[in-house]
Amino acid sequence: MSIRERMSGNEAVAYAIKQINPDVMPAFPITPSTEIPQMVSTYIANGEMDTEFIPVESEHSSMSATMGASAAGARALTATSSCGLAYMWELLYVAASDRLPLVLALVNRALTGPININCDHSDSMGARDSGWIQIYAENNQEAYDNFIQSFRISEHPDVMLPFMACQDGFITSHAVENIELIEDDKVKAFVGDYNPENYLLNADMPMAIGPYATSPFYMETKMNQRLAMKNAKKVILEVAEEFEKISGRKYGFFEEYKLEDAEIAIVIMGSAAGTTKDAIDALRDKGIKAGLLKIRVFRPFPGEEIAEALKNVKAVAILDRAESFSACGGPVGSEVKAALYDAKVGVTAVNYFYGIGGRDYTVESATSVFEDLMKIADGSMEPEQFKYVGLRK
Repeated sequence: MSIRERMSGNEAVAYAIKQINPDVMPAFPITPSTEIPQMVSTYIANGEMDTEFIPVESEHSSMSATMGASAAGARALTATSSCGLAYMWELLYVAASDRLPLVLALVNRALTGPININCDHSDSMGARDSGWIQIYAENNQEAYDNFIQSFRISEHPDVMLPFMACQDGFITSHAVENIELIEDDKVKAFVGDYNPENYLLNADMPMAIGPYATSPFYMETKMNQRLAMKNAKKVILEVAEEFEKISGRKYGFFEEYKLEDAEIAIVIMGSAAGTTKDAIDALRDKGIKAGLLKIRVFRPFPGEEIAEALKNVKAVAILDRAESFSACGGPVGSEVKAALYDAKVGVTAVNYFYGIGGRDYTVESATSVFEDLMKIADGSMEPEQFKYVGLRK
């Protein structure tokens, strides 16, 4: 029987870490992820887990220590947000190229500047090309469930890539919701033991990790990373299928909400999906065929699958919670539009920005986007790219 609880997103992730009981967790505090290492260290102090907790002097050191532990053969993880992730920047690429199966609990927060501690996706979106798997949660339940699945995906021998488990700062990390936890023994059996084949402390197979790569080798390294990311798509679905058996909850690359017969749709990631669903329910009551595609897996990007899911809508708005200042749009918008183009899907697509720096995204905000889409679909309004939703006049 599942365990019904009330938890914040940070509490849920910390509880998942307790159940997984990894070998090593280095961490440095930064809002709004501070509670995760704080709670884990409390579990350790109370004798509820035997993870080696390493308090370090910076986020750069936190990722360095996590990488060192992983390279030595330990199951390792850390947590951070915003500028903490930025401070880890060079190491994100090293962790991915070294094929280290470690996990980062990222609580999304705007990058400075100007100074801001509220939610947007500028931190993780800036790291989208670093070679990490990225999965996003809509709510506290998903934050917990994604983390339970994270090590299974990251440590799979066909993948061996670092994993970024993302949730929205404050919106899910600090808000308390009802949640269903899985029994400890089931989590332990699901995650399993970590027995790496190759690691630095294996005396029977001396090896180097992160050596200097000259021109004849560097490009092949990147190609191998690409193949691993491609393999991750299959593994993510396999792990999700197994997870459904112990939880009853089904996961994929994305969630479709009333999309099957939708004429207009929004594509979005994270907590704002729930708000968009409320707007869709209200529009459906009025006979308007609105739908949602909520992206869960951003890396590896499921472009072909997204294009297939959107092929029958008349107009779609892709909403980004991070600005990239690109003529092609935001990170999500540019990739979705490219996927639609490659698949020869002729749907009219607009890319909007919302929720940057924690700006409220309400049911009214979502409804205003759908109102634009209705006008675009019937030809009474020309598509306008890169509008800011909820911008003060």
